[in-house]
Amino acid sequence: MGKSRPKIAAHIKREVRQRCGFGCVICGLPLYEYEHMTEWSKAKRHVADEITLLCNLHHAEKTRGLLPVAAVRRANANPKNLHSTDSTPYDLYFSGDTCLVTMGGNKAIHYFSHSPVANALVIDGFPVIKFEQSNDHLLLSLQIYGRNGRRLLQIDQNELVYSVNSWDIELVGTTLTIRGGLRKILTEIKFDPSQGVNISRGIFARGNHVIRVEPDYLMDEMKDIRMSNTHVEGCAGWAFAF
Repeated sequence: MGKSRPKIAAHIKREVRQRCGFGCVICGLPLYEYEHMTEWSKAKRHVADEITLLCNLHHAEKTRGLLPVAAVRRANANPKNLHSTDSTPYDLYFSGDTCLVTMGGNKAIHYFSHSPVANALVIDGFPVIKFEQSNDHLLLSLQIYGRNGRRLLQIDQNELVYSVNSWDIELVGTTLTIRGGLRKILTEIKFDPSQGVNISRGIFARGNHVIRVEPDYLMDEMKDIRMSNTHVEGCAGWAFAF
C-alpha cells in the first residue's frame, strides 16, 4: 500500500489562489479544486507554479481527457478572473418562508408572510442588506467595502461577484473569507441556503455612515453607536437601521 498524498500547505494554496484570480482559471467560478497540471503520479510534489485552480466541470474534463493539458496551461497563464477587476458572477441559492440574518451576533428573523421584502440593514433610509421573496426563492442583495472605500463584495439578487484585487479570497464550504493580509480578515460571511446569512466581519458604508461588523457586535463608527446581542423577530420593513 503506497503512501498517502500529503496535503497542500496553506501558503502554497494561497499563492495559487492569488495567481489564479481566486477562481477557476478557465471560467472564473469560485468553486474550484487545486489541480496539478502535471499529474500527481508523475509530479509527486506540491509546487505553487505547478498547481492551478479548476472548477468541478473543468477538472472532470481534464481528468477524462476532454480538456487538453495545454489548454489548462494557457488558461493558467492568463486566468479568466484577471481579465477584469471583478470575478465571474456566481449564483447563490436561498429558499423558505423565513430568513435569518446574523450580523456581529445580532439576529433578525423575518417572516415573509408579513412582507415580501426583508431589509436587514438600512443606512440613511437605503437597504444595504436585503432579502426579497420571489415565488419559491429568496433573493439576497448586499455590498461590503474595505477601509479604503473600495467594494470588496457585491451580491445583487443572489448574483455574487468579488474584487479580484484583494490580497486573498477563499470560499470553503459555505463560508466566504476575504483577507487583507496574514491573519487580517476583512470580510467573513457564511451562506445558509435554507435559512439566510451570518456576517461575522465586514464594512457597510453609505453617506456619512460606516457600519463595521465584528464577531460580537456591529458599530456605526462615525456616530459611535454600538449594537450587540440584539434579537429582532417577525420584523416587517427593517431590522437594524442607522
